[in-house]
Amino acid sequence: MSSPETQPTQHNGKLYIETVGCQMNMLDSELVVAALRQQQLELTDDMYEADTVLFNTCSVREHAEHKIYSQLGRLKFNKRKHPQQVIGVIGCMAQKDQELIFQKAPHVDLIVGTGQLGEIPRMITEARSTRSRAIAVSLGRKGASRDEVASSFESYDRLRDPEMRPSPYQAFVRIMTGCDKFCTYCVVPMTRGPEQSRPPSHIRTEVQTLARQGVKEVTLLGQTVNSYKVTENGKLYRLSDLLAFIHDVEGIERIKFVTNFPKDMTDDLLQAVRDLPKVCRYLHVPAQSGCDEMLKRMKRGYTVDDYREMMQRIRATMPKCAVSSDFIVGFCGETEESFQKSMDLIREFRFKNSFIFKYSPRPFTKANELWEDDIPEDVKRRRNNEMLDLQNEISEEDNAEFIGTTVEVLVEGPSKNDEKGKIENTDEHKRQLVGRTTCDRIVVFEGNPRLAGSLVEVDVLDCTQTTLIGSIVTGHRTHGLQLELPVIG
Repeated sequence: MSSPETQPTQHNGKLYIETVGCQMNMLDSELVVAALRQQQLELTDDMYEADTVLFNTCSVREHAEHKIYSQLGRLKFNKRKHPQQVIGVIGCMAQKDQELIFQKAPHVDLIVGTGQLGEIPRMITEARSTRSRAIAVSLGRKGASRDEVASSFESYDRLRDPEMRPSPYQAFVRIMTGCDKFCTYCVVPMTRGPEQSRPPSHIRTEVQTLARQGVKEVTLLGQTVNSYKVTENGKLYRLSDLLAFIHDVEGIERIKFVTNFPKDMTDDLLQAVRDLPKVCRYLHVPAQSGCDEMLKRMKRGYTVDDYREMMQRIRATMPKCAVSSDFIVGFCGETEESFQKSMDLIREFRFKNSFIFKYSPRPFTKANELWEDDIPEDVKRRRNNEMLDLQNEISEEDNAEFIGTTVEVLVEGPSKNDEKGKIENTDEHKRQLVGRTTCDRIVVFEGNPRLAGSLVEVDVLDCTQTTLIGSIVTGHRTHGLQLELPVIG
């Protein structure tokens, strides 16, 4: 009798996958789907009719976990009607909670951590044939030596699946896994394991493959991406060296990287961003707080003055570089004065945008062990809204400075509003398109959908807090074609 490995078609059926969390999770889902397509599973958006249901999870915030448990609850009775359905919880929550998931949701078949995603096809086969539950997770950070723990978090960067990407022309590339920062609020060092950088030759080969698939923009991913460091063939590569190494890959028009750690923002990296034309003038560098006392409690490893010095170097090297940030409001012990210092930081540096989160305690973190979650929910909500209002005000003012200028845009395709039918279209050759500038600003404009994947010039006519509104420049030469398009507006 043939072994499971010799029966690639036995998974025939429909796959539903739901992804929550960061870009790293989005990439993981793409890789998992690509592997399962080899087993003849096809994607569906109906989890109740799917033969296999996977939830790729996040543990950074409590809300993300509640969402997954709610979805699992909805499937409980459905599985009684469809007992052959295989349900799996994968990713960060799987690595953190492990057997607890079986206790809360006994109808789950698979639990697969971030370092064991390559096991999923085999585990689905076994679950369908034996109807037994299975778990595959990596070692805990204190469960063995660093090298042993690191080896249990396997990098999973194999097949790619274009259907799972942000657009056919954009793709994520993992350049490192794990994190060694151990910020007191963060569970990622436990769910993603020790920091490990991938060899540059592997990364370049992957970028070349993506370029052959029509990708124009790659975003390099790492929990602290500017900590990248690896020696290959006797040469030490830092992120600046890696950017130069992949810069000449034919077909790639733009290169981005996220997320940066303030203390690792070196001058050689800033100079590489300045000097390499394909690298976008955009840096995401989370501050998390504008108060030294909070930063110390968070174990961020820098002070407000350190962050200010970094920003001064960014501005001196690239005056027009866009910088975005993250902030946590309502962290343990955050006083009103501490919160106002964060507001002052936003006013001082005028970030392009900020991702603002209300603190929620996470098991297995130092903050959860050491301090009470002492900021009331209504205070967290008020601070969140005040900070968001301030950031939106700054974003709109800064976007207004682009009115009357011409920007280069990588066209991603029709905008979400256009696809949802919120934009009236009387001509199929004129749709509301969306793209981004090299400094990561969103631009919408009217144009022909065939422009997707092209670099075009757009005159900026108006703006909102989040978006530049423009008109495509007529007669612009895009990839050797003279495009005669109407002036809009």
